[in-house]
Amino acid sequence: MLIPTIIMGVIAIAVLVLAYQKGGGAHILALKSSGNLLIQIIPLLIFAMIIAGTIPFLIPTEVLLRWVGTESGLRGILIGTVVGGCLPGGPYVMLPLVAGLLKVGAGIGTMVALVTAWSLLAFMRLPLEIGIMGWKFTLIRLACTFFFPPIAGLIANKLFSGASII
Repeated sequence: MLIPTIIMGVIAIAVLVLAYQKGGGAHILALKSSGNLLIQIIPLLIFAMIIAGTIPFLIPTEVLLRWVGTESGLRGILIGTVVGGCLPGGPYVMLPLVAGLLKVGAGIGTMVALVTAWSLLAFMRLPLEIGIMGWKFTLIRLACTFFFPPIAGLIANKLFSGASII
């Protein structure tokens, strides 16, 4: 986490310097806006970390390993795909949850399929998408993305099984 933190820090400072150079107190307005956003996000982050830290202890390890562990193979990848497509929540919830599951033995392919399905399929978003974009567009998008999560999971298993990820 140190390198991404340093990179984000450098980018944040650069953007703040640009806002300062723009003049008119843009940097002050940006900092106030950032503070307001931080106040809104901190409770979500705290609850997401509690969920991510607790769920691995609620699921018996043998159950987790049987269904989504490294030995679960294609079945685990398909489970990850379905679960990922159905899970609500933003990255503040999903990514810590996946990190927690990886730490207790979830398979890399399964978790790659889960995150990919969560990003691409997002079944919880379908009513809004259908309402705004229409049935035809939604069905085309689903048809074009449906097979990517399992394929991504299989590739991850093939290339990275046995590698220490987290």
